[in-house]
Amino acid sequence: RRNPLHFHLIADAIAKQILATLFQTWMVPAVRIDFYDADELKSEVSWIPNKHYSGIYGLMKLVLTKTLPSNLERVIVLDTDITFATDIAELWAVFHKFKGQQVLGLVENQSDWYLGNLWKNHRPWPALGRGYNTGVILLLLDKLRKMKWEQMWRLTAERELMSMLSTSLADQDIFNAVIKQNPFLVYQLPCFWNVQLSDHTRSEQCYRDVSDLKVIHWNSPKKLRVKNKHVEFFRNLYLTFLEYDGNLLRRELFGCPSEADVNSENLQKQLSELDEDDLCYEFRRERFTVHRTHLYFLHYEYEPASDNTDVTLVAQLSMDRLQMLEAICKHWEGPISLALYLSDAEAQQFLRYAQGSEVLMSRHNVGYHIVYKEGQFYPVNLLRNVAMKHISTPYMFLSDIDFLPMYGLYEYLRKSVIQLDLANTKKALIVPAFETLRYRLSFPKSKAELLSMLDMGTLFTFRYHVWTKGHAPTNFAKWRTATTPYRVEWEADFEPYVVVRKDCPEYDRRFVGFGWNKVAHIMELDAQEYEFTVLPNAYMIHMPHAPSFDITKFRSNKQYRICLKTLKEEFQQDMSRHYGFAALKYLTAENNS
Repeated sequence: RRNPLHFHLIADAIAKQILATLFQTWMVPAVRIDFYDADELKSEVSWIPNKHYSGIYGLMKLVLTKTLPSNLERVIVLDTDITFATDIAELWAVFHKFKGQQVLGLVENQSDWYLGNLWKNHRPWPALGRGYNTGVILLLLDKLRKMKWEQMWRLTAERELMSMLSTSLADQDIFNAVIKQNPFLVYQLPCFWNVQLSDHTRSEQCYRDVSDLKVIHWNSPKKLRVKNKHVEFFRNLYLTFLEYDGNLLRRELFGCPSEADVNSENLQKQLSELDEDDLCYEFRRERFTVHRTHLYFLHYEYEPASDNTDVTLVAQLSMDRLQMLEAICKHWEGPISLALYLSDAEAQQFLRYAQGSEVLMSRHNVGYHIVYKEGQFYPVNLLRNVAMKHISTPYMFLSDIDFLPMYGLYEYLRKSVIQLDLANTKKALIVPAFETLRYRLSFPKSKAELLSMLDMGTLFTFRYHVWTKGHAPTNFAKWRTATTPYRVEWEADFEPYVVVRKDCPEYDRRFVGFGWNKVAHIMELDAQEYEFTVLPNAYMIHMPHAPSFDITKFRSNKQYRICLKTLKEEFQQDMSRHYGFAALKYLTAENNS
């Protein structure tokens, strides 16, 4: 497109949440979005019996004159299964060709459906010849309102339903019945504006070569799997769009300054305050980067347990850890919230991977939230915050993707939540962490089995070899024999995996990549006077994997380590400003460590 766009989206509450977040974080210049509540429109059309697979939603196209703002004069109405192969402004220009009482721009239907000869006793709704397809409509709203469109379609529908009993093609049947009686309403669009890829279609007659193609309509229930002579070409065109880097669409329209957007202005202001000569500029910049975010990338459906004990496992990952998902699902039957850091092309690979996995497809209680890649760092704490923010349970288990929880941990945590009165106390329940260096581990079924594996050296306490301080305060010696939960005190560099209420503080976004991202969060919990309580019969085990890109940078790049140290010091100063005298211990602990 070369023009500003204004989308009017009719969406239910879930679609609105997903799309509003996507567009707010995408920040595409000169694009405006307005939402209309699909649930409010249901009553307008629910009286019409309909056999079409789109259910009640397709019928909503009939009530646009009433739904859209009264000062809106004209709109292009599109089904969501449409791919544009040209600038939409070309289609908008067709409005100028309307004459007389023409108020609807439509393409002829390219299948034989309305001819009524597809099978014996096939009785379609009345239509003019082949009828029209309503996947692409040019609507002159102001004229339609003056013609009393609302009464027109309702009377027609009521009359036809007496004999037809239901619609087969939703709104399309009713539009066609109205047009049969009032043919003067239609301006017939050339058929390249709606090349219909349904079965038994004459769509090939719409184009001689690629340059003729304008709009491709995947109007078969089979969508991309439809049989069509040129489907391979169409499919590739569509997949090219999907795998295209969406961040490239953030460029300004040439010669068309966009309206000031508060979000992007704030962002520019924050970035302008940074010093570009600062050696840690890239680190600081990442904190303000707005990553395009697509929530609930796959179908999610979950009602939290009514007893208010429900716990969601929270984690984040990138493409190289996908193989952990199935194992985690087998170990944890409760809800999961995952933030995935992917490029557009990787998001499509992930989709194919998930659809090919029986384990993942059988689970509807896993929320997959895609945060699109941008910049050179892995924004670990932003990802954690995205995953944390989109949970529907009162509690969350803040885990990492390389850990397998013990079997039965979900139920055990729900019992612990009650036992330790997490609802009314500020506690962080610690799940002790262990690790194995073996790729094929027979996972311990009980604490007793885990202890004997520790003694045999097939398991270790987590980071035992490289960073004991991270988990030392858990006090593993005490845990071996503990049968009741016990309290431990915060110490420098403590970074346990914890279960907390969903209102716990967010992670600090200044920490990206490797280093200090969890330590800072646990410090914040301590400053807010959370009690750390170790669970005696819970455990999780870290599975081996190749080092991440960011830990490699940390180990090999001196500047990376220097910047991390700088950010660490600044975080501690912020802590002491925020929490005052109580935060002094973090500074002294750090100096001693």
